Amino acid sequence: MTINSTSMMSHQNLMNVTANNVANVNTEKFSAKEAKIENNLEVNIRDTNKPTDLTKEMTDMISTQDGFEAQAPVIKTEDQMMGTLLDMKA
Repeated sequence: MTINSTSMMSHQNLMNVTANNVANVNTEKFSAKEAKIENNLEVNIRDTNKPTDLTKEMTDMISTQDGFEAQAPVIKTEDQMMGTLLDMKA
């Protein structure tokens, strides 16, 4: 369960970086950030020194959403299993 929650938090960090880039698309002298999930589900954020590319941000957002959607059923199943175990124990 810890791995899934860590993965969800990593995907949330990716979404936060994307949202910040999109929100600042018209900000003068703003350079977009790039985020990637590295080993151990850590998010590596770096400055690109380039303006925001909305096409890239939208495709990143779609892949991040897919990551969320992949984790949701696993967490739901784990929650149901824990509920069943608690019911058996009581």
